[in-house]
Amino acid sequence: MTTAPGPFLPTWESLMQYRVPDWYQDAKFGIFIHWGVYAVPAFGNEWYPRNMYLPGSREYQHHLETYGPHTGFGYKDFIPQFKAERYDPAAWAKLFKAAGARYVVPVAEHHDGFAMYDTALSEWCAAKMGPRRDLIGELADAIRQEGMVFGVSSHRAEHWWFMNGGMTFASDVQDPRYRDFYGPAMPGPQYRTPEWRSLDWQPRPDARFLDDWLARLVELVDKYRPQLVWFDWWIEQIVFAPYLQKFAAHYYNRGVEWGLGTAINFKNEAFPPGTAVYDIERGQLSGAVRFLWQNDTSVSKNSWGYVRDQQYKAPGDLIQDLIDVVSKSGVLLLNVGPRPDGVIPEPEQEILLAIGRWLAINGEAIYATRPWRTFGEGPTPVPEGSFTDTERNPFTGRDFRFTAKGHTLYAIALAWPGEEAVIASLAQGAALCPERVAEVQMLGAPGALPYRREADGLHVQLPAQPPCDHAYVLKITLEP
Repeated sequence: MTTAPGPFLPTWESLMQYRVPDWYQDAKFGIFIHWGVYAVPAFGNEWYPRNMYLPGSREYQHHLETYGPHTGFGYKDFIPQFKAERYDPAAWAKLFKAAGARYVVPVAEHHDGFAMYDTALSEWCAAKMGPRRDLIGELADAIRQEGMVFGVSSHRAEHWWFMNGGMTFASDVQDPRYRDFYGPAMPGPQYRTPEWRSLDWQPRPDARFLDDWLARLVELVDKYRPQLVWFDWWIEQIVFAPYLQKFAAHYYNRGVEWGLGTAINFKNEAFPPGTAVYDIERGQLSGAVRFLWQNDTSVSKNSWGYVRDQQYKAPGDLIQDLIDVVSKSGVLLLNVGPRPDGVIPEPEQEILLAIGRWLAINGEAIYATRPWRTFGEGPTPVPEGSFTDTERNPFTGRDFRFTAKGHTLYAIALAWPGEEAVIASLAQGAALCPERVAEVQMLGAPGALPYRREADGLHVQLPAQPPCDHAYVLKITLEP
């Protein structure tokens, strides 16, 4: 491919010129969408297309009992049932806007190899099969109509090996008529073994696969102009490095050409620091950093895509996640999983609207804020790393997170403190806060609040009733 002209060259040194756009620094909260053919079986999770071909798995047994042998009914045979007949992208966009989201990132292609957009590079896409609609293109228009930023995610890299279980027994994965859909289905290590964590799986993706991977990304970017491109973990394989550099240079140059700030998300060490935005899956940082990062998590504990036995998180827990992430210079990308008919399940809509109600009152402590001198205080630790989002202890009324905007400090209590809040970081004479406290208010409550500054902290008398259902924001005006 030829890199789009512009200031970026396909080298890590040149890509170090990258700067995170202001919209991303200010947005703080986005919506992720895992929607695809895997929503039809609605069993296990979005890895059903892989697991149904792994003998011994729950999905394999479920598939045999429900649909019969894999030679007679394979994953491809779910496509006609993926109709999206009730898909209303305008309604989705309005819901996401009401939730307080500032950007939206649907999965353009998951590991299963079914493109949710109109691609010229394969017949296996939503525009030509199943719904016979450009699902991504329609959503892009609707999201922008509501004033939000549009992005996409690509999981195409994993397609090199994702369906390889079907090569170990009689299945339709071995049928040459479906190779373009099922992909190379190359062998790989077993899940969660030491070899699984290797950065150089064998056999490596070949030039044909890598060139196609890059061509699909360039098509996505050039056709839909996303301002964010999210990648899953497997691009960290060393063989992808020159292709990542080519893509990033092309994409960043396109952003300059369009006059739009663009960003790439990566996990682990796939990109050098400073060339893209670091992403942690279902996890947190334990302390503050000074670079923008992202936590991608889901409203569900057990799946990213739609399944019938979804185990949902509480809205209050997700709001606490958002606050904790923002206090540490991060943004939260929260996933929903629509049904195959295109409807976002009602419990997920309710969760999003609950977050939106909280942000309608407290959003000024989130949007366009920056980290303060410390991210927070309190007795409850937050575990660091990926896949830690279900291991957290309950927060207390002594757990606070801080954000700042100009001379305003927001101290957010992650649980209701009771009659009085005591903020140790704002104690009289505290080195963290030499400024004078001029006024204290609580967002959503009328008037100023009585306070006194003592050696053990800033004591604030709280309203008799909380102004919202979850976390509670003290707006503190500081003067030199």
